[in-house]
Amino acid sequence: MMTTRNPDDVTAPVEDYLKVIYEIERLSGAAATTDIANRLAIAPASVSGMVRRLAEQGLLAHERYRGVRLTDEGRRIALRMLRRHRIIEAYLTRALGYPWDRVHDEAERLEHAASDELIDRMASAIGEPSVDPHGAPIPTREGEIDERSLMSLADLPAGASGRVVRVSDDDAPRLRYLGELGLVPGATVRVLAQAPFGGPITLRVGPAEHQVGPALASVVQVERG
Repeated sequence: MMTTRNPDDVTAPVEDYLKVIYEIERLSGAAATTDIANRLAIAPASVSGMVRRLAEQGLLAHERYRGVRLTDEGRRIALRMLRRHRIIEAYLTRALGYPWDRVHDEAERLEHAASDELIDRMASAIGEPSVDPHGAPIPTREGEIDERSLMSLADLPAGASGRVVRVSDDDAPRLRYLGELGLVPGATVRVLAQAPFGGPITLRVGPAEHQVGPALASVVQVERG
């Protein structure tokens, strides 16, 4: 089991908080109240109250002047939820033919209701995937996850090549556009030029050339080739 407490004792809002805090931690090392509020679209005062309760339950630990971090127990629950969410996304795309820009919202709705047995059966039915449709790593049943650091496409220098590993999945129109450009996991991309002062980045993706802004490039994570 990925958590030592009874999963039925953990409410959906708590699961959402822990999952978001895990994702913020991966980016910045600790989660500030404002960052949590922005991700969950909840008032900061409400977040502060929930954070105190989660700390009292032993799921969070405060870092003075920085924010909160998950305890080992909080991390186990967060990874359990990430596993559910990402397997559901993978199942919807591979087994049911959903486009990659529509699975995030469906998984958000389903992840709290599905049993661990159902999630495991879905994973088995599609060959035990290691990543979701957007390239995000799927935690194992034991709570292990690939947490290697990646660089953003915006940081890839002119003349360098890379392989797209992961893209942010929280904006459906942006995902559709990235798909149109061919900037999907597994694609090889080469930076041809970077305009200064936040100007466009010229890319070659397969045989095609495109120009994208730094903000769009920043949500595409790559391994340098």
